[in-house]
Amino acid sequence: MSNDELDAARGVFLEETGELLEQLEESLLALEENPDDQDLVGSVFRALHTIKGSGAMFGFDRISTFTHEVETAFELIRSGVLQVNRKIIDLTLGSRDIIREMLDDPDAEDTSIDMRAQAITDQLLTYTRANDDERVSPQEETIMDVSGGALATWRIRFKPPEDLFTTGTDPGHLLDDLRELGDCTIAVVTEDIPTLSELDPERLFLTWEILLTTDKGKDSIEDVFIFVSDHATIRIDLVEQYQEDVGAEDIIERVHRLGEILVSRGDLDEEQILFALKEQKKLGEILLEKGMLSETKIDLAIQEQEHLKKTEQKLQSKRKTTTEASIRVTSSKLDNLVNLVGELVTVQARLSQEANTRNDTQLLFLAEEVERLSNELRDNTMNIRMVPIGTTFGKFRRLVRDLSAELGREVNLVTRGGDTELDKTVIEKLDDPLVHLIRNSLDHGIEPPSVRQAAGKPPLGELIMEAEHSGAYVIIRIKDDGNGIDREKIRKRAIERNLMDEGDVLSDSELYSFIFSPGFSTAQVVSSVSGRGVGMDVVRTNIESLRGSVDVESQEGEGTTVTLKIPLTLAIIEGLLSRVGNESYIIPLANVEECVELEEKAKEGSKDRNLVNLRGELVPYVYLRDHFQVRSSPPEVEQIIITCLDGRRTGFVVDEVVGQHQTVIKNLGYLYRDIREISGATILGDGTLALIIDVSNLISDVRGSKYN
Repeated sequence: MSNDELDAARGVFLEETGELLEQLEESLLALEENPDDQDLVGSVFRALHTIKGSGAMFGFDRISTFTHEVETAFELIRSGVLQVNRKIIDLTLGSRDIIREMLDDPDAEDTSIDMRAQAITDQLLTYTRANDDERVSPQEETIMDVSGGALATWRIRFKPPEDLFTTGTDPGHLLDDLRELGDCTIAVVTEDIPTLSELDPERLFLTWEILLTTDKGKDSIEDVFIFVSDHATIRIDLVEQYQEDVGAEDIIERVHRLGEILVSRGDLDEEQILFALKEQKKLGEILLEKGMLSETKIDLAIQEQEHLKKTEQKLQSKRKTTTEASIRVTSSKLDNLVNLVGELVTVQARLSQEANTRNDTQLLFLAEEVERLSNELRDNTMNIRMVPIGTTFGKFRRLVRDLSAELGREVNLVTRGGDTELDKTVIEKLDDPLVHLIRNSLDHGIEPPSVRQAAGKPPLGELIMEAEHSGAYVIIRIKDDGNGIDREKIRKRAIERNLMDEGDVLSDSELYSFIFSPGFSTAQVVSSVSGRGVGMDVVRTNIESLRGSVDVESQEGEGTTVTLKIPLTLAIIEGLLSRVGNESYIIPLANVEECVELEEKAKEGSKDRNLVNLRGELVPYVYLRDHFQVRSSPPEVEQIIITCLDGRRTGFVVDEVVGQHQTVIKNLGYLYRDIREISGATILGDGTLALIIDVSNLISDVRGSKYN
């Protein structure tokens, strides 16, 4: 393998191991809640085993050696020798963090990491050494593994008593029960049937040879024969066990030869097989010619060989299907694909406009077809970048666990709507805001157990993270059942910081908005968790950079809910194209409720208060011509685009509403980074530029200027 190939392989290892560590953490946290769940134990063991093996393969010996010690403990747990407890979970989670640090800088010689790794290893050895004498043998371990859950092939010999019919038992029903357990191959052995003159029709002389591939375990097979086992001859032998983490190549190598099957069945020994194989013929023909075995026994062995072959081919096919169904693609390639699709959408818009201008029927047809294909390509490309938010929610179980222990809280994290999908670029920017919101809920919201009990609450607090789709947005809520927000404390702190005057009367939402001010904190003592007043400021800054919004609701003594409203994607949006003079503006369609006319007399009737009577409701509006200083005369009848944000309606007055526009968002560049009211730009079909209005910031700036 060349150096380039080795580097590429190491890169894949680092990426896959990062994913395994995330899976390991999730499994450990779930195992702490369900310590008897063997599936979770197996998931932890397989993750550690894979990290250890892959680490050794690619030269990460330090990771491999350390992981081996952790794997040993879970080998004992998997074997039933060692029990899961919180201490083992703590040590394994600590091991996971150390492996993560080793991965981040694999070539560094950090003695502090090695010292912490050795400390964890020493503590784990106190468990593993204490149970050295109780470890099960490989044979016993195999029996335990196939007690249920592991896929295996069993050979069953069933010879019922000759008087079975007199008991009213139908052996056909027993065979049907076996078929329900899995993939079944049944053969009837007729060698014991007497001649016709000696045949008693009321007696049973048949024997059945059954091959069963199932994941139900030996106990389930024995249960089928429970009512006839005292009088029948029943033998159940394990033929093959299939591991989940075995590759397709290994499966092919495990196909049994006919001689091996005959030996395992007890029909011949190895010396007899070797003797027969000296002849240059097929083994079955040789054994039949020499009279070493009957044709029936050879047929049964061949039938078993075919059953195993078909089972292993199915497993191989399944593994190939799984491999082909999911491929690993670097995020940069996806980003490049989205950029190319964006360029295609822009070109398609120009093509459609040119076709309409020329009024060429054939060109119009082609433009419509290109538009259809580009829309499908856009939607499929966007879907490729969509990631379930549940993967993000899962990361915070560890944070809640560790932080609640540090703060002396008892907290149960509940997640809902984990299958709600968001663009991966959006999800990547949600980590920091969600971390600060969780910290805030645990430190300021949920009370210690003693305080909760004194208030008549259960000692175990509840933190809920949920997500749901809402049009072109995703709504994320973080709820806690803590003591809520102390309005007076917020008010007092806001007055101290000159954010409001003593006599000001503010609504709850206006008062809660101070929480997001830079440096604002009600904590009396600065700790490692809170007190510096930067957390909620980060939340608002990051969410607004995503063109989202934050809303807070709270009831003293009952809890607090923080609602984040996030757009599904930041790359391509549906917008409403409008014109003011010679300038073009786009308002995100997700914010738009309706469009109405603004006649001159209605504008004069508002007396410069910028209010319009919309079916009995006074709605404020922003006159974009004046706000953006567009130098041209307005038309006689202007249009108002009515938007709704956080339940509040605001209008934007434009000269003309052109219509819906598929908008590819382009950044304005570094020089324009401080322009809050414009979130980006897009290229129209005629090659001109249209600015995308940031509805939230524009409304906020206009309101602020009214009060200053």
